Amino acid sequence: MLASRLVFALFWVSTVTAGSAEPAIATEPDAVRQKELVRLVRQDCGSCHGMTLQGGLGPALLPATLQEKPVEGLVATIYYGRPGTPMPPWKQFMSEADAAWIVQKLMSGFPQ
Repeated sequence: MLASRLVFALFWVSTVTAGSAEPAIATEPDAVRQKELVRLVRQDCGSCHGMTLQGGLGPALLPATLQEKPVEGLVATIYYGRPGTPMPPWKQFMSEADAAWIVQKLMSGFPQ
């Protein structure tokens, strides 16, 4: 598991656009999947992070609170969860590209 996280982190570090905090997404989800992911974040993530993502059981997921966080770490947190905390892994519900798209949108202001 540690090896897969390292490979994943190295992949995302190598795909971060020069001078930008946003990852280059290899395959952006299509419009239907984007709508599903927005609903998932608003409903499922919102149940812990607040329906407006301003915090709750989990921390706020607003651009200002995420700006200093490494993109690859945020993607890994969504995909793998955080053992020993209430943050579950979401890898059975999405791809790593989906998780990267969510992080990109959270860092730039999540869509309604």
